[in-house]
Amino acid sequence: MNHDRFAAIAGRYPGLRVAVVGDFFLDRYLLIDPERAEVSIETGLDVHNVVDVRSQPGAAGTIVNNLVALGVGEIHAVGFCGDDGEGYELRRALLARGVGLDDFLTVSTRRTPTYCKPLVVAEGAPPRELNRLDTKNWSPTPTGLRRDLASRLEALAGRVDAIILMDQVDLPETGVVTAEVRRAAHASHRDGLITLADSRRGLRDYPPLGFKMNAVELARMAGTLESADLDTIRHLAGDLARENRRPVFVTLAERGIVGSLPDEAPEHIPALPLLGPIDIVGAGDCVTANLAAALAAGAGLREAMKIAMAAASIVIHQLGTTGSANTAEIARSLANRP
Repeated sequence: MNHDRFAAIAGRYPGLRVAVVGDFFLDRYLLIDPERAEVSIETGLDVHNVVDVRSQPGAAGTIVNNLVALGVGEIHAVGFCGDDGEGYELRRALLARGVGLDDFLTVSTRRTPTYCKPLVVAEGAPPRELNRLDTKNWSPTPTGLRRDLASRLEALAGRVDAIILMDQVDLPETGVVTAEVRRAAHASHRDGLITLADSRRGLRDYPPLGFKMNAVELARMAGTLESADLDTIRHLAGDLARENRRPVFVTLAERGIVGSLPDEAPEHIPALPLLGPIDIVGAGDCVTANLAAALAAGAGLREAMKIAMAAASIVIHQLGTTGSANTAEIARSLANRP
C-alpha cells in the first residue's frame, strides 16, 4: 500500500462514527520501585512499594484507545461500570479521550471490572509485570440492564458507521455482550454498516456478524482440530464468511492474519518482523480497532489487513503498557514494509 492510498483512507477517520459495545475494564498499573523493597515486620513477607499509579481504559477500552489514536471523529461507549471508585476512574479516563458516554451506564448492581497490574520498573531494564489482581462480576447481568443496553445499541446503530462488540468476560452472560445485545446487533444490520465481534470465549453462540477470532477459535467453531496449515485456515474462513455473509478475520500471531469477505477469496497478510523485545497484551484489540476503522473508511480486504498488521507491530513493541498506534506511526510502518 503506497503512502497516498493510506493517507486517503486515514483521511476519512475524522468523519467516522463508531460504537464500541462491550466490557470496559479499568487497567490500573501499580509502578513498583525495586530499590524500595522491604520485608514486613508483621508478616515477614516481601513488600513492594508503589511509587506511582497509572489508570487507563482496558478490554473494550483498549479498542477505544486505538480508535482515539487513529483520530476517529465520534466514539460511543456502550456498556456499564460500577458505582465505585474504579468506575469513577474509568469514566474520567474515557471522558478525557473524548468518548461519548450517553450509553455508558453507572450501576449499583455491578462492580467495575478491573485489571490491577503490579509492574516492577527498574532503571535500565524492561518493565516486569507481577501476578495480576482482577476484579470481575461472576453473577449474571441483571435482566433490566441487559434489555437497556440492547435497546441503546439498537437506537445508536442507525447513527454510526461501525459497531464493535468486545466480549471480555470469562462466564457467559455476566458482562455487556449478552444474548439480548447480540440479537440487537444482528437486528440492527443495514447496508454499509460494519459490525465486528470478538469474544475471548469464541463466537460459536453469536448470530451472523463480522467475526474476528484466532485460529484456535476458528477450529472449534468449525468442529475440527486446530491446524497450522494456512490453506485450511483460508478454506474455513472463506466458508464462514460466505455462511455469515459478513467479513471474517483470523489472527495467527507471528504468521499474520487471514481474512475473507463473502464474495472474495480469502487472503493472507504476514506479520511484520520483530525488532526487539515484545509485549503482546492489547495487540488483538488493536487489530480489531484498525480493521473496523479501515473497512468503515472504504479500505479493501487486503488494505485493511495490512493496516492492522502495521498497527499491531507498533503495539507489541510498546513494553509495560497496553498500547495503541496512531496514523503517523502506521504510515511509517507501512512505508518500511517489504
